[in-house]
Amino acid sequence: MFVDSVEIFVSSGKGGEGAVSFRREKFVINGGPDGGDGGKGGSVYFKVDRNTDTLSHFRGHKHFKAQNGQPGLGRNKYGKKGEDLEIIVPPGTQVVDLESGEILLDLLQDGERVLFLEGGKGGLGNAHFKSATNQRPTYAQKGIAGISKKIRLELKLIADVGLVGFPNVGKSTLVSVLSNAKPEIANYEFTTLIPSLGIVDVGEFRSFVIADIPGIIGGASEGKGLGIEFLKHIERTRFLLFVLDISNYREIALQFKTLRQEVENFSSELSKRPFGVIFSKLDTLEEEEISKKIEEFLKEFNFSLQKAEDNHYLQVSKNEYAMEFDANIPQFVLGISSVVGRNLEILKKSLYESVKRNA
Repeated sequence: MFVDSVEIFVSSGKGGEGAVSFRREKFVINGGPDGGDGGKGGSVYFKVDRNTDTLSHFRGHKHFKAQNGQPGLGRNKYGKKGEDLEIIVPPGTQVVDLESGEILLDLLQDGERVLFLEGGKGGLGNAHFKSATNQRPTYAQKGIAGISKKIRLELKLIADVGLVGFPNVGKSTLVSVLSNAKPEIANYEFTTLIPSLGIVDVGEFRSFVIADIPGIIGGASEGKGLGIEFLKHIERTRFLLFVLDISNYREIALQFKTLRQEVENFSSELSKRPFGVIFSKLDTLEEEEISKKIEEFLKEFNFSLQKAEDNHYLQVSKNEYAMEFDANIPQFVLGISSVVGRNLEILKKSLYESVKRNA
């Protein structure tokens, strides 16, 4: 089961109490204080492990607490330190304070281990309080309490390219033929219920990661459909790829306008990311109709692009040396067919170059 958001309660360990003890040995008269210090409470750490890709193991387990430190002992013996708690999460996990909404940690790198809550200090034993005026102190410090926090863990997938499109426009099929991912595919809307990642191999040790998320519908940014739950998974992507179904009952211009608006409503920052546009399912139409629809689309949005090859249009950079592109214009527009494999190699190359350019 894929789980991308959970609420948990986390606590570090309490420090152990200092000991009140006096030296008692044969032939030693009125031995002085020898109470040892309490052990430090265990701390809470988050560790990133790429071998896990979901937060599902937190379901049904809401409280996480590090071990308390042990009390001090006589003969100046320190109490044992409490065992630290290590919480394993997948890359892309954010730790959010439930009360303030503040992002406390953003965990991205595999193997990263970050201290989250420090354990409480152990109390001092009575041996520390001996003085010239107080030879027999009968008190010691209590250990300092640990820190507790209510937090929300949110998983945001890390990908180079994020697919954006309505349900059943061919996103999952595209991911399955481009990458090693095997999403569920069926001929009805909302086949994709959970986001998935795939690695696209471009050859010669070159690759990029592509993210397929559930289809977005109008009003998704306000909570309609499934899209709002997963729009956050494209927040980390460097490049957005709008997938428009050229044979859909929705006009491709309407599809694009709606999707762009939903992305902007969700995040103005995300809407400024570089993007490309592809028209899927070319195998369902005649060549003349395909060319007509694509030309009408470019004219509708006043996209001035240079035609390169078979249904492939490229944005010309404003500055060839600096490779500067207009952020409001797609870096490429391309017609493809996942079923017959049309233009897929061109798409791979275009995506790889776009990702590299915008790294």
